[in-house]
Amino acid sequence: MIIDFHIHYAPEKLVRARLGDEPFKLVYSNGIPSYSFHPRLYQLEKHVEAMELAGVGRAYISSAPGIEGGNLEIGRMINDDLAAWEKRFPSMIKGLAHIPPLGGPAAFDELKRAITGLGFAGVAMASIVEGRELDSEELFPFYELVEGLGIFLFIHPCLAVPAVGSFDDFDLARAVGREFNLVMGTIRLINGGVLERFPGLKIIMSHLGGGIAALLGRVRNYQNREFWGTAGDPRHGKNPPKPFDYYLDRIYFDTGGFFGHLNAVRTALLELKPSRLVFGTDYPQEIRSAEAMKGFVDGLKTLGPDIGGAILSGTASALNA
Repeated sequence: MIIDFHIHYAPEKLVRARLGDEPFKLVYSNGIPSYSFHPRLYQLEKHVEAMELAGVGRAYISSAPGIEGGNLEIGRMINDDLAAWEKRFPSMIKGLAHIPPLGGPAAFDELKRAITGLGFAGVAMASIVEGRELDSEELFPFYELVEGLGIFLFIHPCLAVPAVGSFDDFDLARAVGREFNLVMGTIRLINGGVLERFPGLKIIMSHLGGGIAALLGRVRNYQNREFWGTAGDPRHGKNPPKPFDYYLDRIYFDTGGFFGHLNAVRTALLELKPSRLVFGTDYPQEIRSAEAMKGFVDGLKTLGPDIGGAILSGTASALNA
């Protein structure tokens, strides 16, 4: 079965509140384009039609308003909405839980309800949570709960990327800023000790980790703190106890975020094993048509059963998906 780990949805109430009488609404954050709202986000029937044309048997659904915000009530509403959609399309639609990771006991109770009560298999979060990076110790109680529940953690780029340099022009925050943030997040999970502290944590980093494969030759060599003179520096000299790639091989990466371009997947495969890649389309945001979804699936199949087959369905078995 082909499984898509990266399909988006937002409740109709939230989308209509943004759209008003418009068919499309681009939301800005501090003057920078952040998120696109349109009716297809809440039309899950269209999602299912696209999946059927492309031969996708199951999709795990995440919702930007629940990933990005710190609002528990919105997260609970999204969880209940997705549970209702699951009942309508029980074999094809699977919800991901949405809670504020820093929301404390009430949020953690909602995560437990979503997993044990609603039957969800994973939880979604942003790559920056209320200004905290992924290796912030404030997130450790959340990671501990996710690990204990035995579910997978889907990490999506935060929508309003903090500026490093200038993202003021050319829609750079969405075009490359999000990817840059995912590369940094992946490195923080490793060097910041998250994967060492939580060995059972199953993480799907979206967008092929921001295209991290193309940078790994550089990233690995900057782990040599003695060579670069950072050994002993409490901020810049920290390394995990095991080699960098030991932890990299524990992260899963989805193929969303590159509009279905097969060369992005081919580039990732130069450094990442097929057994670490899962299928993702980012429908209906970056891929917005059933034909484009089918084209991406067909392209991955040309990579053969050992590679394309692993990405489309094989790797998912390790995630109990």
